[in-house]
Amino acid sequence: MELRNKAYGELELVLPREEHREQLENYLKEHFENNEYILHGDGGLSKIKNFDEWLHKIHNESIKEKVPEGRVQATLYLAIRKSDNRIIGTIQIRHELNEYLLNIGGHIGDGVRPSERRKGYATEMIRLALEKCKEIGLDKVLITCNKDNIGSRKSIQNNGGILENETLDEIGKELQRFWIELK
Repeated sequence: MELRNKAYGELELVLPREEHREQLENYLKEHFENNEYILHGDGGLSKIKNFDEWLHKIHNESIKEKVPEGRVQATLYLAIRKSDNRIIGTIQIRHELNEYLLNIGGHIGDGVRPSERRKGYATEMIRLALEKCKEIGLDKVLITCNKDNIGSRKSIQNNGGILENETLDEIGKELQRFWIELK
């Protein structure tokens, strides 16, 4: 794995806390300035835009008994670079799949800030998330990406992703579905 992961060991996954407020605001701002308004793996931060509300929402979604109907238990992590404590991305692990996640979203959603792309961080984020998936008892993980997102596809494949099929998402965009065995 290390040979295909140039960011190996540079990141850690941490649960979001109040102390991350300013950095997450800058993270969002960077995406918006790059004309990216739909973010993956952010637990709705790009839609809610209220940090306290968002923290409350993602905390509740991590507790099975508090998950709203129609949703699944999910844990969101910030990918933080160890050398400077900078938030590089967000990654959300869904503990199970409902019909939508089975067809479109998968177990893991992730995003990397625009200025930090093409540096191997997505591969490392997925590697770390797969360790968390093992901890919660998953044996097999589904990850999806848009067919035209070559970087995302490579980060999935670098972590052992095997293409199952291609399909269309809810807006008709081509989507690839990959499975990763954790045993």
